[in-house]
Amino acid sequence: MFSIGDLSRRTGVKVPTIRYYEQMGLVAAPERSEGNQRRYSRQELERLAFIRHARDLGFAVEDIRALIDLSGHPEQPCGHADKIAQEQLISVREKIAQLKRLETELERIASCCDGKTVGDCYVIRALSDHALCADEHV
Repeated sequence: MFSIGDLSRRTGVKVPTIRYYEQMGLVAAPERSEGNQRRYSRQELERLAFIRHARDLGFAVEDIRALIDLSGHPEQPCGHADKIAQEQLISVREKIAQLKRLETELERIASCCDGKTVGDCYVIRALSDHALCADEHV
């Protein structure tokens, strides 16, 4: 059995986040010791590691909930899990594309500034007037 602190250290998930996952129903409410301390089993440790990895990959809580539900039925086809992962991949690719647009615009803005004072600063002007941006980046 693990205390909440042990669970936190082993998984890298902060204690308040573990409590949040309990409230959300992603982690089962733990047993309590005689001193009313939370006591977690290896199963909860593994579940929390699963959640942590899924969060690191950017999955939303509802997607994680669905994946956890699916993992409880190992005999079922994995098409739904694949669909969830594909949707997350699409989302990540969209974010990467947006970040590349931001990078391009920031590079352009930073390289256009040849002013010696803030009053002549292209960065400040571009941030004040979106029309000075070369492309739509949001």
